[in-house]
Amino acid sequence: MEYVKRYGTAAVLAAVVAVTGCGTSPAAPPDDSGLSVPPTPGTPTPGTPTPGTDRPAPQEVLVEVVVNGGFAGVRNKLVVHYDGSYELRKGTGKPTSGRMTEAQAAELRAALEDPAYAKVPDRPTGSPAPDGFEYSVTHAHRVVVTRDGEDRPPALDRVFRALPGGHPPTAP
Repeated sequence: MEYVKRYGTAAVLAAVVAVTGCGTSPAAPPDDSGLSVPPTPGTPTPGTPTPGTDRPAPQEVLVEVVVNGGFAGVRNKLVVHYDGSYELRKGTGKPTSGRMTEAQAAELRAALEDPAYAKVPDRPTGSPAPDGFEYSVTHAHRVVVTRDGEDRPPALDRVFRALPGGHPPTAP
């Protein structure tokens, strides 16, 4: 306590910041040699839009749909990228992949960017159907959860119809 009185609160705070590193930039990731190397200026990092454009990188995730439940206890995951490529994993099986046509990918992007989709409730609002499925749809850091047996907003149905196969992956 005598130290605080003698040197002042500001000095103690400055010492804490200096020791803990608060307020400093994060270290650059190590390269193959294990040394930290700052990113080259003007080089986009993976998963970020290219500078000067509003378009995300082709392999950036557009939407992720996880389906759980049903009589068989399904757990499927569909990941669709902006370029229309996708991976589907059913249960613990090996993932399969495919590619939507440009028109199909554009329809899915339009359905997800529709202002009506932004108004879809984030959480279920009704009672689930016995042995029904629960669907988690993640797009642009937002998760929408819905279940069979509930009234599904038309904007969410549009997203489901635009997915590869025309619906969420419910088959075991």
